[in-house]
Amino acid sequence: MKVLLITPPFTQLSTPYPATAYIKGYLNTLAVESDQVDLGLETILALFSKEGLGRVFGEVDRTALSSDNSQRIYAFRDKYISTIDAVIGFLQDQDTTLAHFICERNFLPEASKFDQLEELDWAFGTMGIRDKARHLATLYLEDLGDFISEEIDPHFGFSRYAERLSSSAKSFDDIHREVETRSSLVIQLMLDILEKKIKEGQPQLVCLSVPFPGNLYAALKAGQWLKKYRPHVKVAMGGGYPNTELRSLSDSRIFDYVDYITLDDGETPLNNLIEHLIGEREAFLLKRTLVRTEGKVVYHNGSLHADVPQAQVGTPDYTGLPLRRYLSVIQLTNPMHRMWSDGRWNKLTMAHGCYWGKCTFCDISLDYIKNYEASSAELIVDRMEQLVQQTQERGFHFVDEAAPPALMKAVAIEILKRKLVVTWWTNIRFEKSFHYDLCRLLAASGCVAVSGGLEVASDRLLALIDKGVTIEQVTQVNDNFTQAGIMVHAYLMYGFPTQTEQETIDSLEVVRQMFEAGVLQSGFWHRFAMTAHSPVGMQPDIFQVSVSDPEVGSFANNDLEHEDPEGGNHQLFSAGLKKSLYNYMHGVGLDFELQEWFDHQVPTTTHPPDLIEQHLAAPRRREVQARSKIMWIGGPVGITQHNGKTVLTVYAKEEDVRLDMMESAARWLELLLNTTLTSGYTCTYKEIQDNYISAELEDFTLFWYGAEMETLKTLGLLQL
Repeated sequence: MKVLLITPPFTQLSTPYPATAYIKGYLNTLAVESDQVDLGLETILALFSKEGLGRVFGEVDRTALSSDNSQRIYAFRDKYISTIDAVIGFLQDQDTTLAHFICERNFLPEASKFDQLEELDWAFGTMGIRDKARHLATLYLEDLGDFISEEIDPHFGFSRYAERLSSSAKSFDDIHREVETRSSLVIQLMLDILEKKIKEGQPQLVCLSVPFPGNLYAALKAGQWLKKYRPHVKVAMGGGYPNTELRSLSDSRIFDYVDYITLDDGETPLNNLIEHLIGEREAFLLKRTLVRTEGKVVYHNGSLHADVPQAQVGTPDYTGLPLRRYLSVIQLTNPMHRMWSDGRWNKLTMAHGCYWGKCTFCDISLDYIKNYEASSAELIVDRMEQLVQQTQERGFHFVDEAAPPALMKAVAIEILKRKLVVTWWTNIRFEKSFHYDLCRLLAASGCVAVSGGLEVASDRLLALIDKGVTIEQVTQVNDNFTQAGIMVHAYLMYGFPTQTEQETIDSLEVVRQMFEAGVLQSGFWHRFAMTAHSPVGMQPDIFQVSVSDPEVGSFANNDLEHEDPEGGNHQLFSAGLKKSLYNYMHGVGLDFELQEWFDHQVPTTTHPPDLIEQHLAAPRRREVQARSKIMWIGGPVGITQHNGKTVLTVYAKEEDVRLDMMESAARWLELLLNTTLTSGYTCTYKEIQDNYISAELEDFTLFWYGAEMETLKTLGLLQL
């Protein structure tokens, strides 16, 4: 059987969403032939081209444009049409010389997105002209995107499509009406590409991966086309959206566009579905699969096959995706935010699910979080090496719910042992396990950034959330990462049940002080959303909230409207929180009173102005244990004689460091650092102690805590 895996519009411009690559990698282990296509990227490239923009401007009525901004863009239509192919090529890194022309500000037409453009020298003066040009080119694309959404297709967005229709859609009515009655140039371009892919590959099964609400409408339009023009092709849907939203689906009309909807991990359900389609399995023996039978939605889960262990899912396979045609855009100049939109990242997972699995706002009852299973470090790095060879890209984004610190350590050691040159980043919890030496190890292996949940930034609410961290702990962990050269992004939340206006302002003060202290480089505020599969949603009374509309809908059921009689007016704070954070990320306004960010009166913070400084000053000394791993990530070591003294020289990156030592101890250290502990290998503290004693040297404890060893610890002798 031939399978076509599709990511519908839209997800991300810079890199493929990984679901189809994951599934293709698994199908490879079954010897099932498959192709994959990112319809989002392909549609963007068709739309933002000389021909595509010609069609865009040809569809509008110049006498009925909806805004002055649209009038301006339409007036420059010839300029947009003549420059678009060059700009897209530049953002694909095909012609870097165009950066100079773009930065002259005489080449690209400019509309309202450029009104918010500040003086860029502070942001790009040290990063180079290409980054400035990419930011300008991004604004140019966003102007065109605004024009398309205003005049051609109100559903359009670069990273989502018709998201409003599918978000919290308890009824299928609005979605069904739009799918049946509406089309647009964007959809027509997508369907033209789909038709071409179907003709080329001749699949018998099309699998639509729908990770977000902003992918559903386009997926259904693709399914509608397939049902009309290729009725013999079976259509299945899976991904994050159905996994969270469609678990209680009862409206069968969605099966006018798809034949099957699978839930949770897709490997075994897809394998069973293929067996069913080739006549080797009855429908009732499918796994976690919704179908329509006699006009009703039926859930089949009779399969006795377990989910596929992480060791057997295969290596993600990006074959067929045009990796060199993705766009490196810069929407925000903040360096951490750039990682989402600038550059191509191979996606991998260290561990399935979440090892913590307690946060009360999270969907911890669902399999993708509650079923925790870690891979081995060796297997993870094997897959990294395979992907580097396949994609010629050395950047990795581990998309874990929260990567386990112990596994991150093991992966970092394995990377160093193999001398693999990569850069990587991942999501974490701000565990106390992330001490300074571990952060230095991660940085040495290529880790450049982490993102984690600071959430409400209030110790009372963090305890209510069951986050398992405190403000002091997060501060110190952030400092460890920052001192090691790893950027830190914080997910921030406001509006959690019972959060008061005072606590909201105090949370903002914590964030302000973290930016001021330099231990936080990036963040994002989002409003708390109560979901049906979280502890808050399942037991709202415990959290002193009530569900406004407890009726279960016939379509999507995840987000729950709720009332919080104990909390503040959270919506009042939305604009001020986001405005202040945007400025903090650019180093602006850190000395402003918090009141200046809001149009209404807010409380004065109750936190002292040096709260974060106090947390940073708190003792953090770690005692070495007998089983502690010792590792050397510093430079090579040599011994010389100088004025009759033995000198141990560490050839560091910036300057050599020389230590006067007893010759016997110096030679023992040279052997230890250049052989035993080099190239990613470790010893335990007890093994090193025993080796030192067997060499009949002086007192080991005095030696280990002596001035020379303390210097070596700053240069890269790690206690892990």
